[in-house]
Amino acid sequence: MRTPAALAALLALALSACTGSAGAGPDADALGATVIEATGSVRTHDPSLVIDDVGTPETADDVWYVYSTGNGAVGRGAPEVRRSIDQGRTWESLGTAWGPSDDPSWVREIVVGLDNYWAPEVYEHEGTYYLYWSGSTFGSNTSVIGLFTSPTLDPDDPAYGWVDQGEVWRSEASSPYNAIDPAIITDADGTPWMAFGSFWDGLFVLELAWPDGKVVGYDPADPADPGPRFDPVPIADRGTDPNAIEAAYVLEREGWYYLFHSRDACCKGTGSTYNIAVGRSRDVVGPYVDAEGTALLEGGGTSLLFDDRAMIGPGGQSVATTPDGDAVLAFHFYDAELDGDFRLGLRVLDWTDDGWPVAHTAERLAELAG
Repeated sequence: MRTPAALAALLALALSACTGSAGAGPDADALGATVIEATGSVRTHDPSLVIDDVGTPETADDVWYVYSTGNGAVGRGAPEVRRSIDQGRTWESLGTAWGPSDDPSWVREIVVGLDNYWAPEVYEHEGTYYLYWSGSTFGSNTSVIGLFTSPTLDPDDPAYGWVDQGEVWRSEASSPYNAIDPAIITDADGTPWMAFGSFWDGLFVLELAWPDGKVVGYDPADPADPGPRFDPVPIADRGTDPNAIEAAYVLEREGWYYLFHSRDACCKGTGSTYNIAVGRSRDVVGPYVDAEGTALLEGGGTSLLFDDRAMIGPGGQSVATTPDGDAVLAFHFYDAELDGDFRLGLRVLDWTDDGWPVAHTAERLAELAG
């Protein structure tokens, strides 16, 4: 859908007014991103969307999975798993990634009071699926990022099963960052990186290595002296207390690395102020800037998605690519029509002529235009 210049200006003004954050919306002339109406088992937090291309776009045999923050009352809080065989429209629950007997109990000795595993990330590399997860408690940066692996995502495959590979990284009270919300990206040279962070000094990236998917030389037995490694590189920082930024996710597209991230307050039902913003860079380690050229390390960030009618506080996002090349944004939000209960949201992203993602709908634009 093409948008008149006056409407684009109105949208930019509305974005600024709604978020109160730096970085207005992009100069949008292709605003009409598709909403995928998800039904079934959709009660998710921090969804990691994986589109497993086991068929072809013509036969629609690709299977979609969502891994999300666990429920502490189920499976000792292991990440929850859902599957869709109709391109995200209908979801079924597959239970948890692992059962109580496979719980990585070692992390509970580091993170006292842990009751579930947060914000998983699933990434495939050369036939192995890497499931990164976070262990933490609210308001603390005594946190751990761990890793499980499996040769398949299909629970009906005899080879299926997540195996604990141990610790990837951690933070302590003295750390300038919080080791949660991992997200994996492989750069143009084939080097894997893990973006992570929440509040504290913002978002960071850390170099990993294949095939183990861990930090080179890091010894979790002695995290104070991890040996030769690449120090985490800061990539985004709002620069204001309480520095409400988290849930980094990096997507490569046409030579750009796009850093999606969530801002403001999550997990408060209809009182949530969560919203999604984005910046981009030619290099995984930055510098990332928004559509106005403001550095993300200086509080920048172009608004992507925020409250829209009954959808309150969207965030905790990931992005997956369909077999035909569409980028799908997955996130959670709080539904005002369901008394603030949380659920899965999905958008097929549009892209402006100058390469910025758009997640808003034609209905939202019409509403803004009055």
